[in-house]
Amino acid sequence: MPYDKALDECVVAKSWENDQEKLTASIFSYNKGIKKLQLTRENKNNKGELRFAKLGRLTKEEVDALLPLMKEVRSSMD
Repeated sequence: MPYDKALDECVVAKSWENDQEKLTASIFSYNKGIKKLQLTRENKNNKGELRFAKLGRLTKEEVDALLPLMKEVRSSMD
């Protein structure tokens, strides 16, 4: 069965943003299945537009920003 975006439900999403990037912690449920945490990074280009980027390694500032977001969205997994 191929992936169907219409079946992918975002239960909750919380973001943190600075001058260069945006990090988001989201909970998704595909086809009413198990809720799962998704972490994403978007970098700003020279026009200020956000573009998806690989999350990769995190700085201390990014970890400190993401941990509270992860805990907050985690409550919606129950």
